[in-house]
Amino acid sequence: MIYKGNAWKFGRDIDTDAIIPARYLKTSDPDELGRHCMEDADPEFMNKMKKGDIIVADENFGCGSSREHAPISIKAAGISCVIAKSFARIFYRNAINTGLAIMESAEAVDGISAGDEIEVDTDKGEIKNLTTGAVYHAKPFPEFISNIIKQGGLISYVREKMRSQAG
Repeated sequence: MIYKGNAWKFGRDIDTDAIIPARYLKTSDPDELGRHCMEDADPEFMNKMKKGDIIVADENFGCGSSREHAPISIKAAGISCVIAKSFARIFYRNAINTGLAIMESAEAVDGISAGDEIEVDTDKGEIKNLTTGAVYHAKPFPEFISNIIKQGGLISYVREKMRSQAG
């Protein structure tokens, strides 16, 4: 899949409480969670970001608790993809399970500045900085994981598999 948007830069160790503050965890409504995405990391984030924009972060993005609320809030906010040097492993799995596109690429994180226009091809593992013309690489997901993300997450993927097998 191809995602295109402007870059929002964040540092290292952005934990799940910065992604979606604990005070909003009384709900599992994606729209409500999306309204508070990154609120503690950047209080103006939701007022400035545009649907399709891309988060670019340093190491260990999504560390902290194992709640799925974090990738759900990012996706519901309208962020199309997250690029990081590395992800906390539980966030990595939760992102796949909820259908949030993610890519690991240290070179991309180092080469992208806030506001740069970015195009990400998750199938090829290619990240283009349309502002500077630079091209970076990330390891693409195996086809079955890519299909989970394309379907919108694990539950949608399994439902579709069951439907096609019953058909």
